[in-house]
Amino acid sequence: MRNFLITVNGKQYEVGVEELGEASAPKAVPLSSPVPQASVAPAVTGKGTKVLSPFPGLIKSLLVENGASVKKDQPILVLEAMKMDNDITAPCDGTVSFNVQKGANVESDALLALIG
Repeated sequence: MRNFLITVNGKQYEVGVEELGEASAPKAVPLSSPVPQASVAPAVTGKGTKVLSPFPGLIKSLLVENGASVKKDQPILVLEAMKMDNDITAPCDGTVSFNVQKGANVESDALLALIG
């Protein structure tokens, strides 16, 4: 089996492809759900590390105060999508500066916070 990372409509998936022989075509076997971009690959800027929304949703709660010191992988807010609560974590150590408020609706790749 060979593993591949593919992107479909802006979402990344890890898939395994098994070779069955010359007569049959390979079939894709999903290995994981979409990779959340906010915690996996944050963009770095001169003003801090961006925390982006991995999918559309509702900001259910901010778990730390604006300006608070946070540690890498510490949950900083809860993003509700499809009736499920998702913790969004800090991608690095630093001071959080939120770009959203509780109750806001956000789209994919929306800037949620900067960690500087």
